[in-house]
Amino acid sequence: MWCRLSVCVVNRAVCIRNLFTMRLKTDEFRSLFTDGLSGLAEVFEKHQYELRIAGGAVRDLLSGKRPDDVDFATTATPEEMKQMFQSAGIRMINNKGEKHGTITARLHNENFEVTTLRVDVQTDGRHAEVEFTTDWQKDSERRDLTINSMFLGLDGTLYDYFKGYEDLQNHKVRFVGSAEQRIQEDYLRILRYFRFYGRVVLKPDSHEPETLAAIRENGRGLASIAGERIWVELKKLVVGNHAAHLLELIYDLELAQYLGLPPGGDVDEMKRVWQNAKDHSPKPMTILAALFRCPEEVEKMDIRLKVSREEKNLCLFLVKHRRELCRSQEERDSLRPFTDFIIDSRELDSQSKVCELLKYQGEEKLLKELLGWSIPRFPISGHDLRKMGISSGKEIGAALQMLRDVWKSSHYHMDKDELLSHLKP
Repeated sequence: MWCRLSVCVVNRAVCIRNLFTMRLKTDEFRSLFTDGLSGLAEVFEKHQYELRIAGGAVRDLLSGKRPDDVDFATTATPEEMKQMFQSAGIRMINNKGEKHGTITARLHNENFEVTTLRVDVQTDGRHAEVEFTTDWQKDSERRDLTINSMFLGLDGTLYDYFKGYEDLQNHKVRFVGSAEQRIQEDYLRILRYFRFYGRVVLKPDSHEPETLAAIRENGRGLASIAGERIWVELKKLVVGNHAAHLLELIYDLELAQYLGLPPGGDVDEMKRVWQNAKDHSPKPMTILAALFRCPEEVEKMDIRLKVSREEKNLCLFLVKHRRELCRSQEERDSLRPFTDFIIDSRELDSQSKVCELLKYQGEEKLLKELLGWSIPRFPISGHDLRKMGISSGKEIGAALQMLRDVWKSSHYHMDKDELLSHLKP
């Protein structure tokens, strides 16, 4: 039978038992074939091992996108790959992934990660012990979601064992096989499910009830996952589609306590802030800050998730200033409190923080103004005052502060001479 993909020319499709195949001929797919990939393909073909594109890159290509990262899977073992690459004079780098079956080859100034097909022998909810296989379906079975379980041959043939392409076309996110089993293999898959839900599904709240039941039943397993791994997924989820719905769902399913989020978080405030900020590329903490009611809750979150200093400081800043630092009541001067704060703080990232505050508050017009504003330079220095005969450090400090206040009241327009005229002779 013949079918047409919305993203490409006519493709040939055929179903064989559980396997769905078709031929992809898009420009995005063809653009992957650099000199490096062509050279890699030749090595595997020469030694008669199969090589296919795997996982997320296949999903992106089927969605009409050129993937940022391309991972490969093969029937060759790590030892066999090393022998092939050595005999071909291909350099290998970063051997940390070898115990998991991954070899990184460097050809024509490009890195290619190639992983041997695997099956899980034992899992503990965080990590898996694997053994190598040549069975593509067995490797597909161990992956998390159907849309991430497909392979693409270098001739454009799609290999889909679990209706991943159908789910992608229908904007559905499903676990491969049993949701409970996939979650228990790695509890982080709960957050991956939410993240990909935001990327693929068109409407919020279109979950399959049995999937949510499996997540609720196994949510406590997230307590065993390292905070850094949780934060990688959570911050992607928070800036994706349906983020407010998904965060509310995290509370409804009683998962927040395992993720460093505050118990009894202010979900209504978060939904309001998400609505304010979602079209202005907010940072993850701009949305999450709405859940926190006090700095102590932010500190507890940091202990669990080990966020960066910049992320923590932004969250603390928003929690502290979201009510007290607001627009001026004078319409023509409504940005003034924010610009005064930036100049007074003298911190390098203060303008960036205030921009996030304006997104939080829904001040779209003021945000646009601030993005076009640059910090004016205060024209007076201590050297200028010493030239006027003021030598005491304490007096210089007091005079600089007085002149800075005068300068602010002039909307930062006064020049050096005008300001110095305010000093008593």
